[in-house]
Amino acid sequence: MKQSITFILCVIIMMSYGSVLHAVDIKIGFVDTTRVLKEAPQADTARQKLESEFAPRDEKIVAMQNELKKLDDRLNRDVALMSSDTRNKLERELISLKRDIKRAREEFTEDFNIRRNEELSRLQKLIFEITVKLAEEDEYDVILTDSVLYTSKRVDVTEAVLSRLREINKLEQPQSVQ
Repeated sequence: MKQSITFILCVIIMMSYGSVLHAVDIKIGFVDTTRVLKEAPQADTARQKLESEFAPRDEKIVAMQNELKKLDDRLNRDVALMSSDTRNKLERELISLKRDIKRAREEFTEDFNIRRNEELSRLQKLIFEITVKLAEEDEYDVILTDSVLYTSKRVDVTEAVLSRLREINKLEQPQSVQ
């Protein structure tokens, strides 16, 4: 009996809450930030910027790895012909080069991750600003993002955000060429 009364009260509260929602006109939008981060032209620009910034260091590591392979091949091929001093010197050189490669890779990865996070943060800030501006201009009451289980196409404003990002990118292109 007590459970039935609690259930009836919950139903009455939900019904009255629902009628209040119908009386107020609420405009809700949704932005798929994952899609925006993939499709925004600024994301491509950031990727290209990172690639060009880190390509020389990556090439240097590859060259070091090639040198290591040559030394290792030489050691394996000529070990029977080498004096113990020459062999020991070559082994120390291999160990030192392996250590240098490992250090260079770690520094590369750390620096790359820092720069990638900086670019991602800058892009996320821009997406946030564009979304807020869109919400204010189009008088949205609420804009939701990725933690939503379902949205209809009617409330999805992702394309509008992407469109504005493309417009901004077009405006920035001539400035970066100068």
